[in-house]
Amino acid sequence: MATSASGIKNVILTGRPGIGKTTLIKKINSALCDSGLEARGFYTEELRSDGQRLGFDVVTLDGNRGPLARIQDNENGSVSHKRSHLVGKYEVKVTSFESIALPTLRIPKNIQTDTGHSQIFIIDEIGKMELFSQTFVTMVRELLKKPNSVIIATIPIPKGKPIPFVEEIRNHNQSQVFTVTMENRNHILDDIMSTVHTVME
Repeated sequence: MATSASGIKNVILTGRPGIGKTTLIKKINSALCDSGLEARGFYTEELRSDGQRLGFDVVTLDGNRGPLARIQDNENGSVSHKRSHLVGKYEVKVTSFESIALPTLRIPKNIQTDTGHSQIFIIDEIGKMELFSQTFVTMVRELLKKPNSVIIATIPIPKGKPIPFVEEIRNHNQSQVFTVTMENRNHILDDIMSTVHTVME
């Protein structure tokens, strides 16, 4: 089963940057493993050196890693053709992201043909950097449509101009949104896992 009695099959985490969404995603993955449930997908990590953030890496749940974004290099004079892939001072490495992350979002063939078996997908995150990949957007939309796919994802908290696809995820009628805060981040895991187990029953 991949839909609870309430119609929920996706768990969406949101909260301000640095609040601990990725840490929570890792705890969720560990709890799933402890329950005998296997997830596919990826999370993002900061890349730091000497206290400076150099960018972000994408890391798959099975241990593959590669660059998602790096501080923009202004020295080669070739910024103009990259401008559409910039988020602040970071250049998004779309090709690297797609080659590492997208294979984890494919439903295994044995599950595609078994309507009674569900696949959990962890996606950290669905945000500005990842959305430069239209293939990523298409794949997430397909997973949202499939009754035997369960998505556990993080999205940014609303700030400034809304991001249409992020709002689509947030307001999806099969999504339950948890807002991670300083007050609840150390105990919200139980509520999230209760929802996941209800979906998977």
